[in-house]
Amino acid sequence: MSVSYRQPGVVLTDRRFTVPLDHADPAGETIELFAREVVASDKVGQDLPWLVYLQGGPGFGANRFIGRPAWLGRALKEYRVLLLDQRGTGASTPANRQTLPLRGGPAEQADYLTHFRADAIVRDCEAIRPQVTGGAPWAVLGQSFGGFCTVAYLSLAPEGLSTALITGGLPSLDAHADDVYRAAFPRIERKVAAHYARYPQDVERARRIADHLLTHDVVLPNGYRLTVEAFQSLGILLGGSEGSHRLHFLLEDAFVPAPGGPELSDSFQEQVQGQLSYAGHPLYALVHEAIYGQDARPTAWSAERVRAEFPRFDAAKALAGDEPLLFTGESVHPWMFDSDPALRPLRETAEALAARTDWTPLYDPARLAANEVPAAAAVYHDDMYVDTAHALATARTVRGLRTWVTDEFEHDGVRAGGPRVLDRLLALARDEA
Repeated sequence: MSVSYRQPGVVLTDRRFTVPLDHADPAGETIELFAREVVASDKVGQDLPWLVYLQGGPGFGANRFIGRPAWLGRALKEYRVLLLDQRGTGASTPANRQTLPLRGGPAEQADYLTHFRADAIVRDCEAIRPQVTGGAPWAVLGQSFGGFCTVAYLSLAPEGLSTALITGGLPSLDAHADDVYRAAFPRIERKVAAHYARYPQDVERARRIADHLLTHDVVLPNGYRLTVEAFQSLGILLGGSEGSHRLHFLLEDAFVPAPGGPELSDSFQEQVQGQLSYAGHPLYALVHEAIYGQDARPTAWSAERVRAEFPRFDAAKALAGDEPLLFTGESVHPWMFDSDPALRPLRETAEALAARTDWTPLYDPARLAANEVPAAAAVYHDDMYVDTAHALATARTVRGLRTWVTDEFEHDGVRAGGPRVLDRLLALARDEA
């Protein structure tokens, strides 16, 4: 049963759907999807086209907006919007340390999680679309990993789309995870250098914190073991529009005096805990490298292996000399499943996924080359999360896809730029810009 209610300027309707776990076995096991319909209060009775929003991640539920902020307000001028919690996220049959043991042991859990990639998300959209639109195609807005899903949508079921809009989410069509991370670490280093250029005082602050972590065993209030590698992973902030500033404020008052000498403050530890914990999005850690699997090669903890090719990221070596500490970015490492209490019970499951060799292709280059769906993509120059060269190579393979390459925004441009980003993409897709 759907439930409708109001917020300022909008009417919301919570909707639930039942879909197959494995779309190749429609008569088999099912899971539940949750989505929130949003319509402008003054357009409730109008026959509007639909736009489905696919969140970034993987592993994050759709935004829980209040009212009509960011891009949503622009979309509601002409669309009904469906904010979909992709399978395993939010309220859509969540996959986490509490629910996954219902599947059995690590091998069974890993088998289950192979059904939580972009192709399954596209099939979910196609399964629910007739119930939502009455069978009419809808527009899709894919942010980051949601853009990966959108390219998969154009590959697998373009007949379901009226328009495809992508923000910071054009994937390489054939890169192995190793290729993705070999391109990523130099980008991350550039972002760190830019941060230190903006906030040179953070060089010494970061070194001091790292040195403390190399010589002290620090366990955060939630049980997270804060190692120097975990501290470095706070560099994920640097991919967002406000991330450099947020990292600076986090570092500036890290220590307090204590009877036994300086300690990391409770305030610092609380903020770090909120940033590093995967309790709210464990699927991100579990399938993050699996989203790049498309052949018989295992991902095999790609980011961890590739990081070793970039010794400047070694904290101990940096501190032994006078080099600045390098933060890292959007990557998942095996130590996370030891440090984070939300992930510890899933270590063997993660190992099983990393070892898999039966990944299937997610994209169809031939079908993309024949694309007829109006499509546009925002490509953020030197995006820390998605390689610009990979994105533009893919853009060239999708017939009719128009790109807006900009350094005005970081990876979260659809949030930071709001209506202006969506306006630009709609104009490009409609050949009005």
